[in-house]
Amino acid sequence: MLAHLSMLGLSQVGVTVAAFATQILLARSLPQAAFGTFTAALAVVSLTAPLAVFGVSELWLQRFGQEGGRAHRWVGPSLRLVLVASAALVAATMAWSLAEWPADADSGAVRALLASVIVAQAGLALVASVQQLRGAYAGLSALQVAPHLGRVVVVLAVWLFGLSVVAAAAGYAVVALLTVLACVLVMRPFVRGDMPLEGHQRPDTTSPPGPAVPVTRVARAATPFVLGNVFYLLGMYLGTVVVAEVSGPEAAAVLSVPMSVLTAVYLVPRVVYQQYFLAKLHRWSGTDRGAILMAYRYGGTGMVALGAVIALLVALGGLPTLPFLLGEEYRESARVLAVLALAIPFRFGGAAVASLLTSGGLLRRKVAYQGVGALVFLVALAIATPVWGIMGAAVATVLAEIVLCVLFWIAVRRRVVGDAPLPPWHDLRRRLTRETPRAS
Repeated sequence: MLAHLSMLGLSQVGVTVAAFATQILLARSLPQAAFGTFTAALAVVSLTAPLAVFGVSELWLQRFGQEGGRAHRWVGPSLRLVLVASAALVAATMAWSLAEWPADADSGAVRALLASVIVAQAGLALVASVQQLRGAYAGLSALQVAPHLGRVVVVLAVWLFGLSVVAAAAGYAVVALLTVLACVLVMRPFVRGDMPLEGHQRPDTTSPPGPAVPVTRVARAATPFVLGNVFYLLGMYLGTVVVAEVSGPEAAAVLSVPMSVLTAVYLVPRVVYQQYFLAKLHRWSGTDRGAILMAYRYGGTGMVALGAVIALLVALGGLPTLPFLLGEEYRESARVLAVLALAIPFRFGGAAVASLLTSGGLLRRKVAYQGVGALVFLVALAIATPVWGIMGAAVATVLAEIVLCVLFWIAVRRRVVGDAPLPPWHDLRRRLTRETPRAS
């Protein structure tokens, strides 16, 4: 477990460093207005990516965790759903770009080129689930880092040769297309149905898993997942979009820097739960009550403590670091980051307990709570941004995280844990070290 988590953790360190390096180089290479245009367009594209994958990646984890190889009947219809959704979103983005073109040709071109990122993110989400089901964490780690390294190469070219914002978007599009090709190659054995699954017997290719599931049933089953993803990404990207509309692209550039730091930090709970434990929690929910209780007791409190430490480091480290790396025009970004850091412990703790709702048959309740958190964020954003500008958007983000974490924690305590006694520390130690209890 530690080896696999270490591989995933190292890959996310690489992703974090690469993502932050691209932010720094783009901010240094482009005028602030052009950088704001690029980041706002990328934020819009990132918001639409969950609609492209339509929750299918999480649905696969759930179905294969519960059904094993029999769940392969969901794969074909799921892929058709993703293809249709991706094509519709790319077409809508292109139409939006064409409408923008007469007024601002550069902005329209950037949006059109970045439409390719929608398909790439959908492909990466599907491959992440496939690699989790295989237990191939080394492959998952490599595939997560590769697109970000490609973006670093693009941004280095922009910086060295003084290229335009349109050239940067074109480079991102090339990286996205290569990512899609890699995802197709990795997924071929899974689509054929002859891929071994971690924790399950090797699939029997001589007997079919059953009739394919209708696409409409796939869409209904995946809808809670896609709503949850949309609500999650609203908190990450909508603030930048709103600030760009209210205060202009320069303000969006100032906010996008601390939000990129926050996005990188939030990869920690996503690695631990979305990329490692979620498939296992789906299996344990029906077979190992003790493991679920341990995940609640030690996972929740441990993640809150870890989040508090990281929040302190981010808040204190960002004050001198951001102006040094990006220039004095981004000094306000450091102050905004100090406020946003308050959200980190609540996001870490919320992610830990939310995974128990997802795997415990309470997915719709979890999504409902995410909807409440998104509503709180929208209302706070609408009130605070016109009054306090960028800082108002930061306060709205923190408030929404607090509300969501409290709702998740109460729900898990009441509906998952209930009156069950929580396991002591020696039980966790025995599981981690695979000790065999001595006979009395």
